Amino acid sequence: MSYPEPGLVDVRTLADHPLTEAGAAALRMVAPGAVTAGRFGLVEYWLTPRSPGAAPHHHQTFSESFYVLSGELTLYAGGRWQPYRPGDFALAHERGVHGFRNDSDEPASFLILFTPGIAREEFFAETAEMRRSGRRPGPEEMTAFYARHDQVMVEE
Repeated sequence: MSYPEPGLVDVRTLADHPLTEAGAAALRMVAPGAVTAGRFGLVEYWLTPRSPGAAPHHHQTFSESFYVLSGELTLYAGGRWQPYRPGDFALAHERGVHGFRNDSDEPASFLILFTPGIAREEFFAETAEMRRSGRRPGPEEMTAFYARHDQVMVEE
């Protein structure tokens, strides 16, 4: 039996790609778009109890899906915030307004899948650095940051 190309399997261990602490959150780029040839990106995300995540927003050029692994994750979908539990899944299509946070007294973990696999890891890395450093960019800098990463913030 022959195999077409045995080198076409990428393995990214937790030891080699650990969670990165970012204030009340921790995240791990499980499969960044650079590894998947832009097909998708996968992020593991943890939120401490009673912590903010992402305010309502949408994206023009990619979809974002959420799969709850543990705890209770509050998602903004359909114009309202609502709790979701392990095994629950939500898909925010392009231009679908969504957000997330942890309103519970327990940690929450979830996966974020985005398609196509744009360089979303840059957004998460910059956001994590702002949280770690405590730096609070002004409105003009945040507008440029969001525009650079196809994130359109909306009012609740």
